[in-house]
Amino acid sequence: MTNELRKYFDAERRAVGRAREFAVTSLEAWGITGEPAEDIRLCVSELASNALAHGTRRGHGFLVRICADGESVRLEVHDSRDVSPDRQPRPREADFTEIAGRGLSIVDRLADDWGVDERSPYGKVVWSRFTTASAPQPA
Repeated sequence: MTNELRKYFDAERRAVGRAREFAVTSLEAWGITGEPAEDIRLCVSELASNALAHGTRRGHGFLVRICADGESVRLEVHDSRDVSPDRQPRPREADFTEIAGRGLSIVDRLADDWGVDERSPYGKVVWSRFTTASAPQPA
């Protein structure tokens, strides 16, 4: 059985905290807690912040979609800016004096997988996947 929730957020500063709260509440409702939930909470903050700073066109917000199937969670942040070679989201190593620029590096370290897909009719989806099922315990 797959659980899925999605929520649209206006392009405003408070949206990142609201997106984080939406994710945490959704995960708790599905019984996903502990380290996987903390990793997802941090990644939704980073991806929502990136959508606000770099991905939303004037007058457009972003959408957060979370799907859980019992073994993994897929987190998606949909925004309105198209993927182009010069605007391709990618992790980078920020200098220690920089106050920004670490978001996708954090997602890259915490998620089991992540990527960027085109969105129709325009925009992109930055997604990440997290394993949530515990490994089988020896008998």
